[in-house]
Amino acid sequence: MSQQNDTAIKSGSGLFWRATLALCIGSYIIFANLYLTQPLLPMLAQEFDVSALEAGWSFTVSTLMLGLSLLVYGPLSDAIGRRGLMILSIGGTALITLLLSQSHDYTTLLILRGLQGFLMGGLPAIAIAYMGDEYSKKALMIAVGVYISGNTLGGISGRLIGGFVGDWLGWSAAFEVMTLLSVVGLVLFALLLPPSRRFKAKLLHPIAMGRDLAGHLRNPLLLAAYLIGGFNFFIFINQYSYITFVLSDAPYNLPASLLGMLFLTYLSGTLGSAFSGKIAQHMPQPMVIALGICVLICGSLVTLLPSLIGIIAGFLLNSFGFFLAHSSASGWVSRAAPHARASANSLYLVFYYLGASSGGFYLDPFWQWAGWSGVVAGSIIVLGITLSLSLWLLLQDKRHLQAQPA
Repeated sequence: MSQQNDTAIKSGSGLFWRATLALCIGSYIIFANLYLTQPLLPMLAQEFDVSALEAGWSFTVSTLMLGLSLLVYGPLSDAIGRRGLMILSIGGTALITLLLSQSHDYTTLLILRGLQGFLMGGLPAIAIAYMGDEYSKKALMIAVGVYISGNTLGGISGRLIGGFVGDWLGWSAAFEVMTLLSVVGLVLFALLLPPSRRFKAKLLHPIAMGRDLAGHLRNPLLLAAYLIGGFNFFIFINQYSYITFVLSDAPYNLPASLLGMLFLTYLSGTLGSAFSGKIAQHMPQPMVIALGICVLICGSLVTLLPSLIGIIAGFLLNSFGFFLAHSSASGWVSRAAPHARASANSLYLVFYYLGASSGGFYLDPFWQWAGWSGVVAGSIIVLGITLSLSLWLLLQDKRHLQAQPA
C-alpha cells in the first residue's frame, strides 16, 4: 500500500503540473469544439436556409450525444484504461472537425456533429477518474479546480474563435482553424500526459451498473438535484443561442465576431463557482442553489431592458447565478448519494447535457410567439419549477438535521 502511495502524483511536483496541464489542454480542446458553432448559428441558418431552431441543432445534437456517451466511457475506461481512450476522444474530435469544414449540406453537418459529440464525451467522462487513480488526495483537490477552469476557457475560446474567424473568413474556415488547434492540442496532450501507474482494471458489470443507476433515480433527493441541474442548463445555455439572433438583427446588427464576445459573460460564472463553497459554509447547500436560481431569474428579466448594456448585464447575472446553483447542486449529489457516488455524479452530468440539448425545442414556441420576451417568459416558468425543487430540498435537509440525535 505504501509503495502505491509513493507512486501517487504529489501537488506542486513537476509531474503534477505536467499531467494537470495535459488534462487542461485536452479539456480546452473538447469544449472549444463543442461550443464553436454557437456564435455561428445566424450564419449557418442563412447558409443552409434553415430556421433558428434547426440551426441550433448543430449545437444541441452534440450536447445530446456527449451526455449519452458519459454512461459508456466511464465503465469502459474502468475495464480497458484511461489514457488511450482520452487520446482517442481528442483525435476523433479533431478528425470530425476537419470533415465538418467540408460539409456541403446541413444533414451531413448534423450527422457529423452528433458523431463528434459522442467522441467528445471520452475526455470529460474519464479525466477526473484518471486524477483519482494517479494523484494524491491533496493534489486531486487542487487539480480538479484547475481542470474545470480549462473547461470554461475552452468554452469561451471556442465561441470567440467561431465568432471572429467565421466573421472574417466564413463558417467553414472556423472549423479549419479549430482543426489545426485540435491537432496541436492532441500532440501536446499525448506528449505531456504520463502513462497510468496506479490504474487497476475492473470487470464490466452491466447489471450492477444498471442497479446503481436505477437506485439513484428512485432516490427523490438525487432526482430533485438531477432535475435542477438539467433544467437550469436547459434554460441557461439555450438563452445564449436565441440571443445571438436578437443581436444579429436590427437594431443591434452585431457581426459574428461581436456575438462571440458575448460569451465572455461566462467569466462571471467562474466567480459563481468559487463563491458557492464559501457561501455553503454559512447556509445549507439547497439554499445556495435557490439563491443561484433567484439570481438567474433576475438576470433573465434584466435582459428585457432595450439596450445592449442591459443584455450584457443580464447575462453576467445569469452566468453567476447559474454556476452558483450548478456547483452547489453537483456538490449536493456527492453528499446525498448513499453509495456508488461515481455513477451518481455521472447521472447528474447526463441530465445536465440532456437539458442543454433539449432546451431549444421547449423555448422555440415562445420565440415564435413573442421573440426574446417570449424566451424570457418560457425561462421564468422552468426556473420557477427548479426554484421550487430547491426549496423542497431545503425542507428535506432541515427535517434530516432535526431527526438527528443531539
